[in-house]
Amino acid sequence: MSELQRVNVPKGSESKPYFKYFMRNMAPVPQEKLDMLSRGPADTKKALKLDDRAKLFEPGYLPMEVGYAYFDDGSAVVANKTFCRGVTGEMLQWYFAWHPIEPLRYAVWDPFDHYDSVVSDEVLHRLLDPDISIADKCFNSDQLVTESLVMGAPGVPIMIHFRRPSEYGMDDHVLETKQVSFIVCANCEIKTPEGHPDVPVFMLHTARDIEEGCELRSRFWLGCHVINGEAKCMLPPGVRFPEETAKQLLGHNFNEFTNLAAILPELYNENKNKWE
Repeated sequence: MSELQRVNVPKGSESKPYFKYFMRNMAPVPQEKLDMLSRGPADTKKALKLDDRAKLFEPGYLPMEVGYAYFDDGSAVVANKTFCRGVTGEMLQWYFAWHPIEPLRYAVWDPFDHYDSVVSDEVLHRLLDPDISIADKCFNSDQLVTESLVMGAPGVPIMIHFRRPSEYGMDDHVLETKQVSFIVCANCEIKTPEGHPDVPVFMLHTARDIEEGCELRSRFWLGCHVINGEAKCMLPPGVRFPEETAKQLLGHNFNEFTNLAAILPELYNENKNKWE
């Protein structure tokens, strides 16, 4: 890890009270998760279809909580479950409202892969508005991030369209249930070189509070979007989403959320009321 270079951050970042998290060694990913990267795709029957995304809000567990799998239309799904000791869903919801405000807040999540984060002035105004709830700050905002799926590799721009669950065909009231203490969802586009189509992805992160922390459950449906509440495969007929990219995304998710789980209790306690 020490041989890799951290991402560049804006001038003056060293003076921020949370710069120390940027300089920390990243939390190690459990070996059993790293071993999964060489196992190949799981059985399609175990994978959660995008049509069935609301099953993430039900009690219990799904057949594939960690791994990746393919569907007959060439699309894929990446799944991860992270135990976040000492973390609550409230902390995660806060972080997703807090980190887009300036790039260092995004970089502390993964100092080797999170290059940049940009929002419009309008979105920034909403994020800083004390009259808007933290959950609402996580909805109806577009965020352009630049990140790498392979640690230390050049960053790739990704446009993330965070919206209310209802705009993506789910129930806005899930946050009022015992099974959901945090949720963000978004259609995303991974930007590609000029002349090539953007890569569509639908992203859903949800958590439920349990003893000693929370379980963060993530899904990325690769090659898909939710349009007018309906799941759509956006890939041309006969095209299969690249398996190497699916594996890279799984590995990246392992890295970033293992690290976020490690730093978030302290980061939250020190900064929960510091929005500017």
